[in-house]
Amino acid sequence: MATAVASAAQWQEQVADKRKRLLASIPSEWIISPVPDDQPNVLDVPKTCGLLTDRELEITNTADVSLILRKLATAEWSAVEVTTAFSKRAVVAHQVVNCLTEVFVDRALQRAVELDAHLKEHGTVVGPLHGLPISLKDQFPVKGLETTMGYAAWIGKVAEDDAVLVKLLERAGAVLYVRTNVPQTLMWAETYNNVFGRTLNPYNRKLTPGGSSGGESSLISMHGSPLGVGTDIGGSIRVPSHFCGLYGFKPSSHRMPAYGIVNSLDGQESVPSAIGPLTVSLSGVTAFVRGVLDQEPWRYSPGTVPKPWSQDDYLLKNHDGGKKLCFGIMWDEGSVKPHPPVLRALSRTKQALEAAGHKVIEWKSLRHSEYIAVARAAWLADGSEDYNACLTTGEPLIHSMDPNADPHDIPDFRIPRKPLTAYQTWQLHKERRELRKAHLDRWEATISESGTGRPIDAIICPPAPYTAVPHGQTRSSIYTVIWNALDSPSLIIPVTKVDAQVDVMPAREEFWSAEDKLIHGMYDVKLYEGLPVGVQIIGPTLQEEVVLGVGEVIEAALKNH
Repeated sequence: MATAVASAAQWQEQVADKRKRLLASIPSEWIISPVPDDQPNVLDVPKTCGLLTDRELEITNTADVSLILRKLATAEWSAVEVTTAFSKRAVVAHQVVNCLTEVFVDRALQRAVELDAHLKEHGTVVGPLHGLPISLKDQFPVKGLETTMGYAAWIGKVAEDDAVLVKLLERAGAVLYVRTNVPQTLMWAETYNNVFGRTLNPYNRKLTPGGSSGGESSLISMHGSPLGVGTDIGGSIRVPSHFCGLYGFKPSSHRMPAYGIVNSLDGQESVPSAIGPLTVSLSGVTAFVRGVLDQEPWRYSPGTVPKPWSQDDYLLKNHDGGKKLCFGIMWDEGSVKPHPPVLRALSRTKQALEAAGHKVIEWKSLRHSEYIAVARAAWLADGSEDYNACLTTGEPLIHSMDPNADPHDIPDFRIPRKPLTAYQTWQLHKERRELRKAHLDRWEATISESGTGRPIDAIICPPAPYTAVPHGQTRSSIYTVIWNALDSPSLIIPVTKVDAQVDVMPAREEFWSAEDKLIHGMYDVKLYEGLPVGVQIIGPTLQEEVVLGVGEVIEAALKNH
């Protein structure tokens, strides 16, 4: 008993010290007056707190990454002032939504000075991301800094080298300045851990910003970063983007360089995670993907697909130049019906595309429960050994994201399962392979309905059955896990916001499942009023550029409708 108490005291002391050091890394003159705890929406705090100048507000409010890059490239804005502006706003965001884990502004400003000097001397930018501040999820080691990834046992582990992606972003001209919060184990659609605590949604701090890239989504939605890098194994980029009104992109799993990052379930390759951006604009997604691919990441990160950026694919050369496309629309996956705002976002997207001359056909749910079962089985194949190996200081495993949950109550899905044998794992791989083949065949068969002489160009579906929900209330990420199992590139585009006058929940007497009934009962239009709502765009494996090109077509249709 005494040993357990001593162990608990030890990890809690480490946490207290880590939090103290995080606070000390923030310039004291950037500390703002406290915001009342009962103020739910804090999106205007950067403007009202008095810390940022009018020019800094102009810079950080710019909701188009391509415009920020142009102004940096022409020296209309210096890298130093852009970095300072976003650093200040990131620190403001942290004080109201608790989104940061590392702040290294001095290092960032030194980098910005070098970039400005290069531009002045040579008249050219360092790379395609010249001067752009980019935030990082707390999985990307930066030399000389700790990467705790939400584990107390990892406090004090200082990186001896940068992750490959960190090196390539800096080579492309980016300025790295903060890292962001994650849930313990990463395997949650919310963001809370014992080291840094809970991250809040700036639209309503009673709600979650999603996870596991929730620190990123919360920070970016407050314009504390124009673009951040996350990871996604079951929706960890897409769910937070949907919850916080952002553009989020999950590429195919081996398109971006993963070497050197820290991860949960590290070494698990049955249904692996993918690296991608969360950002304020679709141009930000494209700038990130192209900027990284232009650095030839396959030369530095083993397993990265040696596939350069294809401008022809982005311009949809094999898809009628984007003039007349055909989309499959999936309204639901068959077991849980989405809430009214999500269905309205889908309907609005369909109407906009049809008004622009495109065709939209039904894509019915088929075998999606099998996709999800395969993914879950892969992630649980170790019998929770990975989690336990990271809890070496007495820190408890978090079993619920609910603030009011009994920490000793272990839900069924967190109870360790018997590890799979090598043979059983091989059977899982075979099952996934057959599912992917069935999906591919079904996609190709749509040529008979598309009217374009080719299969559908993309699928449109919900990112989740709901918008952001109260802390501890997210359920299984069924609408995103599907596409991880298939290794399909997936893009989130914000479409609308919840409208209490329009998004009324219809009465239902029959439900598709117990989960369907539970999620139906969660709907509270007054609580969700004003929350962002997005749609998800899906393409075939390794056709990232096509998905981004299709995203441009959809965004244009929505703006013109």
